[in-house]
Amino acid sequence: MITNSGKWYRQAAIVAACLLPLCSQPALAERIKDLASIQGVRNNQLIGYGIVVGLDNTGDQTTQTPFTTQAIGNMLSQMGVNLTTEQSQKLQLKNVAAVMITANLPAFAKPGQPIDVTVSSMGNAKSLRGGTLLLSQLKGADGQVYAMAQGNVLVGGAGASAGGSKVTVNHLSAGRIPSGATVERAVPTAVGQGGYVFYELADSDFGTAQVVVDAINRSMGPGTAQAVDGRRVAVRAPEEMDARVAFLGRVDNLDVKRGAGLAKVVVNPRTGSVVMNQKVTLEACAVAHGSLSVVVEGAQPRFGQNADIQVKQDNGSLMNIKAGANLSDVVKALNALGANPLDLLAILQAMKAAGALRAELEII
Repeated sequence: MITNSGKWYRQAAIVAACLLPLCSQPALAERIKDLASIQGVRNNQLIGYGIVVGLDNTGDQTTQTPFTTQAIGNMLSQMGVNLTTEQSQKLQLKNVAAVMITANLPAFAKPGQPIDVTVSSMGNAKSLRGGTLLLSQLKGADGQVYAMAQGNVLVGGAGASAGGSKVTVNHLSAGRIPSGATVERAVPTAVGQGGYVFYELADSDFGTAQVVVDAINRSMGPGTAQAVDGRRVAVRAPEEMDARVAFLGRVDNLDVKRGAGLAKVVVNPRTGSVVMNQKVTLEACAVAHGSLSVVVEGAQPRFGQNADIQVKQDNGSLMNIKAGANLSDVVKALNALGANPLDLLAILQAMKAAGALRAELEII
């Protein structure tokens, strides 16, 4: 006969047996390709100027954007339609918009390969929705043409206006053309120098560099990799390109277990955002932060009433902040101040200056 207590112990044993494998699982590791990139293998930015046509009376007001009429005149002259300077200046084209075109040319891109492009209005066009980009050149930093773009612009939004009222959903002055450009010129990309390939870490960290070296040497053999500095790792790779590509494919997918990074607090004064990682700690300190408010009540000069301006200041009391050894303790201590995000920026800077904030403070 099994009692209720016996049933409870049996159920607890079953639950513990099910949770034991989950507790014993190691932490997820990162691949080398997620931490580092091969030196020289990179994207190249392209930029160009173009004209979008076919808009529904939402194009540039050409009287205020003379470069639009100038571009139209140059394009028509290339097609055999010659306009005088006076005629070009009198053009009133509401279905046309001048745009800037940007794209990323991937590494190893070859002529004929399609790439996506982003089209952004540079005039006063109300919307690019429904427009078509005419054939445009995309150039690199060296001034050479690397791609040609053309196609229908996709705008993820909608808008309507009538009687002085206007409603807009999302952004209508920019859009994308999937596979809207064709690569015309390839960029030579060298994979390594001689017998070595250099991996560059996304963040400079001597510990991570050593962990990457150890992982490569364990898998590919001792002496295969060596750290050059806190960011670069030199890897001995086969000379034949086919064997080198296969070798780098195996190295990219090696798992690396790295330690926690630096303690860092990132603040954005423009938006009032504060983000901190789990390594941030606090030392015990005392904080007093006052607030200043200005209240202006409207004036009515017709009735002889002047504006009433009042300045209120809350000095705030000195508060004792307890030391925090982990992120949850730090959050509780900062929340106890009752400060808004903008005030918290000033408090964090003062804590850093006083030595109470054990973290790197980065302002973006």
